[in-house]
Amino acid sequence: MQNKQQKIVVISGAGISAESGLATFRDPEGLWQQYSLEDLATPQAFVRNPELVHHFYNARRRQAAQAEPNAAHLAIAKLEQAYQVVVITQNVDDLHERAGSSQVLHLHGKLSEARSSRDPQLIQEIGSQALNVGDLAADGSPLRPNIVWFGEEVTAMAAAMTEVASADKILVVGTSLQVYPAASLLFYARENAEKVLINLDVADIETGYQFIQGKAATQVPALVAAWGCR
Repeated sequence: MQNKQQKIVVISGAGISAESGLATFRDPEGLWQQYSLEDLATPQAFVRNPELVHHFYNARRRQAAQAEPNAAHLAIAKLEQAYQVVVITQNVDDLHERAGSSQVLHLHGKLSEARSSRDPQLIQEIGSQALNVGDLAADGSPLRPNIVWFGEEVTAMAAAMTEVASADKILVVGTSLQVYPAASLLFYARENAEKVLINLDVADIETGYQFIQGKAATQVPALVAAWGCR
């Protein structure tokens, strides 16, 4: 029987959402082939062409709302049967929450939220609703997606570091570990923590991590079952 006081931190990346049919930044389709991400995902881009930025994120928001959690998301939620679990995700969809995970920390924001373009703390839930030019936050500034854009601070990193440093087990899934600052989280893991990395491929395997190559929807449920949650 597992000790409920043991803590698992899951660090998830684009690969887990890709298995639910969501295209990633690094595997663009359609609209993403027409424009550079720097023209769509910076504060300057929003000032220059808010209609284009809204069009891009409205499309992503619709796609995310239509996607369903896959077996990996569902298996991660099952870990709460026997462990304290914190999910730290680089993804901006809400598939972990919809799968049943109760503690999810989004490093890069959420598509289902909008925020003031003046005050990053003034956030509102919009679900799958589209944002349009002229939509205003409570402070009168233009509403923008609550997404951390290029050049903006990842404010959730401090909390994420603390969670990783206190974990008994760490599961990294669906990420190539190439994107910083998120990739630096691995360095905060305790030496004696059990560490597992599941991905289709990886450039470098951090010291102390067991690498399991394969699809998240196949390998994560198997690992979760081995950790005593079925």
